Amino acid sequence: MKDYKALSFIAALALMVSAAGCGDQNTSDSNDNNSSATTAEATTEKTTDASSDADVPEIEGYDLLWNDEFNADALDESKWNYEPHEPGWTNEELQEYTTSTDNVFVRDGKLVIKAIKSEKNGKDYYTSGKVTGQNKTDFTYGKVVVSAKVPEGQGLWPAIWMMPKDESYYGQWPKCGEIDIMEVLGNNVKTAYGTLHYGEPHGEQQGTWNLTGQTYADSFHEFSVEWEPGEMRWYIDGNLYNTVNDWFTAEKGEDEKPYPAPFDQPFFVQMNLAVGGTWPGNPDETTSFDKAEFEIDYVRVYQKPEYDTNVKKPEKTYREALEDGNFIYNGDFSEAEDLTDDVNWKFLLFNGGEGSAEIKDNMIIIKSENEGTEDYSVQLVQPDLPMIKGKKYKATFDAYADEERDIVVCVSAPSAGWIRYLQDTKLKVTPEKQTFTYEFEMKEKDDPNGRLEFNLGHRGSTATVYISNVRVEEIA
Repeated sequence: MKDYKALSFIAALALMVSAAGCGDQNTSDSNDNNSSATTAEATTEKTTDASSDADVPEIEGYDLLWNDEFNADALDESKWNYEPHEPGWTNEELQEYTTSTDNVFVRDGKLVIKAIKSEKNGKDYYTSGKVTGQNKTDFTYGKVVVSAKVPEGQGLWPAIWMMPKDESYYGQWPKCGEIDIMEVLGNNVKTAYGTLHYGEPHGEQQGTWNLTGQTYADSFHEFSVEWEPGEMRWYIDGNLYNTVNDWFTAEKGEDEKPYPAPFDQPFFVQMNLAVGGTWPGNPDETTSFDKAEFEIDYVRVYQKPEYDTNVKKPEKTYREALEDGNFIYNGDFSEAEDLTDDVNWKFLLFNGGEGSAEIKDNMIIIKSENEGTEDYSVQLVQPDLPMIKGKKYKATFDAYADEERDIVVCVSAPSAGWIRYLQDTKLKVTPEKQTFTYEFEMKEKDDPNGRLEFNLGHRGSTATVYISNVRVEEIA
């Protein structure tokens, strides 16, 4: 679970997040799952919910492989396992996952995973639930569709995600792969995340879908992923918001396994409600456990009759520098571009951050109303910077503020575990414009998706910041 993110923060966390954690690497270099065939057929016997099949819509090009409409009186253990764990099992989470029907139960045609706060040895104690389909409803390739409603509250962390049936086949997480269909943080229920984890070094790619005028806690929404041999696509309520087709996996120091490893083996669906942890933070006095319920209306898995597994990994494309050698597009802020799209500059708010950004007079003006709880709570970024191993780079920009304050600058790796090519660097901006210059050497694997970040959150100030003349260029 977890990642992380469209933000630099999630990445650091994501490394710890993959809750299932995989086993040891299989010594075989061959992919015995389906490497000898060019098509893959359904790998799971159909186990549909016969009592409600008439209500399950057909999807053109797909057959219904299995589903659960949760119309029985209790969890269907022919399809699901309870997965108990002690507190602190992963991600510094607080909850104990139990097999109690207080934490996992069916009510009014919906599966309910409930977090409960109690007291043990004089301290707050939390229990919750986690269910998995491992060894019961595993499958290779398909479309997963889940209707769910999340709880709201600081420290609550519902997730719908997938892990491999044989977690040891490609090795310890993240080499084994992880497909996060949906994660929502209880303190920001307007944003949902869909993430893919893989590789060594840890790689991840994440998309987000934000709601306006409503939240994922207000009503049920449909979360889905289409998993094919050479591509994965994430949807919310039918809206495509994330596409990934260039993953990998490898042992450190060894060649990559044949693409599309590690996502060429059976996976299973799992759902849980975590409490606390490295990403959402712990509950506080505002968190109501009376309403700490993660509700799932249905889980439906569809599959095409066959899949072409003779796929090739797309070649990476690298952004070209401008004529003056600058890899930053619109670095002089001569174009008043859309700061909400994924082209050039993007302004982001997370974890309580409130503010706005405007391009004017050849600069970007960033105003903060609330600094939020993290450095990235108020954030300006430009992605798609080509970072080549062995090359040296220089980042320069001008900045000033209405009053003296700190900001943090870095060059991060959104699709390589959020490591830093230019380390997080705190700098002090004043009412007098200054030019800042930083040099760094790229020591990691070639990456076409480096990201320049200006982080203005959680710095003890909401003073307006002005940034101009931004450059990232290669130096001898």
